[in-house]
Amino acid sequence: MSLPVTKAPMHVPSMEEVAKVLQSGLQKNFSNVEVNVVDCPDLTQKPFNLSAEGICGSPRLADVGGPKFLLPLPQKDKLYDLGDIAKLVELPGAFIVGAGAGPWNVVGFNSELICSVQVSKDGLKAISCNTHTAKVNTKDGSCVLDKLKDTLNFNLMGNFLCCEGKPGKVIEIKASKRTGEQDFSAAVRKTLYSQYNTKPVALGGVFLVEKGKANLHIMPDFSCTPLKSEAEVDNWLNFYEMDAPLVCLGELVSYDPDLDLRVEHFHCFSEHGQGGHYHYDTTPNDVSYRAYFNIAEFIYRIDQPPVTKHDR
Repeated sequence: MSLPVTKAPMHVPSMEEVAKVLQSGLQKNFSNVEVNVVDCPDLTQKPFNLSAEGICGSPRLADVGGPKFLLPLPQKDKLYDLGDIAKLVELPGAFIVGAGAGPWNVVGFNSELICSVQVSKDGLKAISCNTHTAKVNTKDGSCVLDKLKDTLNFNLMGNFLCCEGKPGKVIEIKASKRTGEQDFSAAVRKTLYSQYNTKPVALGGVFLVEKGKANLHIMPDFSCTPLKSEAEVDNWLNFYEMDAPLVCLGELVSYDPDLDLRVEHFHCFSEHGQGGHYHYDTTPNDVSYRAYFNIAEFIYRIDQPPVTKHDR
């Protein structure tokens, strides 16, 4: 796959240092916070049900395409393949987890991608796949959560942690009873920015909304009317209040080193048929989070949308 790629090194402090930073910073947003460096639990087991045991081994992030490919009309030719992405991030056979747009050519409809797949070394197939899509039911507007099998395709955009899928040390975050205004992933990202400023620290992995409810969106089918701004995109989306437990996959970056990165992006799935793009919890007194993150060594910016006058 011939796509433009920019590789950028990330700032990689020790896990112990990052854990201390998060322990201190997250207490400004949650009543109860516990951050530790632990052995990664077996993520193939419940409640995670992912496609590899761990999120360790050569961790790096892939930021592919972007929401700008929805404007003014969707560029449906922006179809990508996760086997190709593994090669472009210099990790053939990668375990890939994260958030993107589902493959309209397979689903037959625009959708949210909740990606969990181990690709083969040659990039031609999935060795293990527990990827889901969330789409809007055209009859009643409800969420339709499906298991996506036998394809490595996705569309328009994607933000992924790529690694070898090995067990190892990770950062565990437990946080409950939100007292501040920031959602979980934003609180983590902004805490890291407060400490490291323009030294970008990138995390990827999984977090659980263990208790409470959360606000999620799902993209409806592609708009036939031009969407001229991100505000119009927001109005086009369908929003839902969904129930824990939710398994949320994705990544975040504390600072964008001028690569037009999506600085945080997490999509969720569940065993009770709900899923989509995570925004924030709606039950701050009851919410409980548990996360397992690894620190990425590099970011690969793949097929970055052109910079427009509006961006300058």
